[in-house]
Amino acid sequence: MASAARPPSQPERPAGENPQDGTADDDARAAIEAGERLFARPWGFIRGVPALEFLPEANRSEIAFAGRSNVGKSSLINALVNQHGLARTSNTPGRTQDLNFFATENVALYVVDMPGYGFAKAPKERVDAWTELVKNYLRGRPTLRRVILLIDSRHGVKPVDRDIMAMLDEAAVTYQVVLTKVDKISLDERARVLKSVGEAIARRAAAFPEIIATSSSKGDGLAELRAAIVSASLLDL
Repeated sequence: MASAARPPSQPERPAGENPQDGTADDDARAAIEAGERLFARPWGFIRGVPALEFLPEANRSEIAFAGRSNVGKSSLINALVNQHGLARTSNTPGRTQDLNFFATENVALYVVDMPGYGFAKAPKERVDAWTELVKNYLRGRPTLRRVILLIDSRHGVKPVDRDIMAMLDEAAVTYQVVLTKVDKISLDERARVLKSVGEAIARRAAAFPEIIATSSSKGDGLAELRAAIVSASLLDL
């Protein structure tokens, strides 16, 4: 079930009218197809970055995935690229400690898996180090095109998510909210969380207005997310 629905197809108009002739639909379809082509390629791990001095050269667009620990970030990245073992998944929240960079050949794009935030059981000094790394990366990376901010659909926006939103607003880094695990809730609950999250980002300066609802296990919303990444990355595929 697609979760960021395209506008319905319009009826054919009489000759002589100038209705833009379904341009929006055509653009949406083209973006979906480009996203499918991009993520049908084999993706690989490039490097883990424990500190800013280890960042790769800023010579291509970057799309970073951020979210609370245990939000399903690694599972979503693996589903996105159709490679179950690409991003490291774990039953232990807070396992990802570096900025993990992934790429595919001959495409000027990095996908970045960021350390999860909001996990209180990790040692404070480790949490502080992760937080500093993430903040400095988000504020100072010139090729960062968009942050995909993951929100667990079962729990909605938490105070720690609002803190990250405020930081991204201040840094003028565009972010797009993507709901995870929507297969775990009912359609009514999905509608409610979409409404509440929409209200939470409505007045946020850097928030992209479209919310995508996804399920890494069922495939919901993956085509729309792939298309959004292509569009944000300014790729011509």
